[in-house]
Amino acid sequence: MHCNSELHTAYSVPVSTRPTSSGSASPRGTEADGRRSAAAARRRAREADIVAATRRLFDERGVSDAQIEDIAKAVGINRAIVYRHFTGKDEIFALTLVGYLDELREQMLTATEGDSTPTDVVRDVVGAFVDYGIEHPAFVDCAQTLMRRSGSDLLDELSESALFRLGRAMNGCLTILTTVFEDGAASGELHVQDANLLANTLYASGLGALQLARVGILVSESAPGVPTVGSVSPDQVRDFLVTSALALTAK
Repeated sequence: MHCNSELHTAYSVPVSTRPTSSGSASPRGTEADGRRSAAAARRRAREADIVAATRRLFDERGVSDAQIEDIAKAVGINRAIVYRHFTGKDEIFALTLVGYLDELREQMLTATEGDSTPTDVVRDVVGAFVDYGIEHPAFVDCAQTLMRRSGSDLLDELSESALFRLGRAMNGCLTILTTVFEDGAASGELHVQDANLLANTLYASGLGALQLARVGILVSESAPGVPTVGSVSPDQVRDFLVTSALALTAK
């Protein structure tokens, strides 16, 4: 990652942080600390602006049509400045995905509220995931774009901070589903051997099914060796994913 030039301002005089005779920091040290804090705040604000612009472009145009040049233009900066803040396009995508996942988490949490049986909660939480994905197709594209990369590639290309934020956001969603499975198993209503693996598998397969819902096309065989094309609706995909989740947890 390139360094931000704002954080490396050259000073023409040495900065002293030694205490004065009264025991407080010298004015020079206080001023330098203030400058560093202001520079860090500007950097965070710029990064937030870039991520927000990326989200707007994703929602308006789709992920594939959002280029670094477009993101920079939307913020009012040049391409080079974008790379001072992020390691590359994958990192911008990852931090944009964090925003989607935070919203998804809130919807999944809402779905767990109320006095329902474990089966009802599974139905509602999976349904909330599907509804969010259908409403936000760019979320699906963004998540799948990152999932197409190998784990080692992501570890190499994302900063430690970005990886932590992405992992925390993903875990926030997956933990809700994992907890639902574990509570259902504890009550005896659901049968789950590995709640965490099941939650992760449903997340990954759900993204693929949401892509199918967007395409709206089913391919089948009308006669041996003769393909035909049918249609599938988002509601059908939603019902299928909910039914699949319930089947995988049935006793």
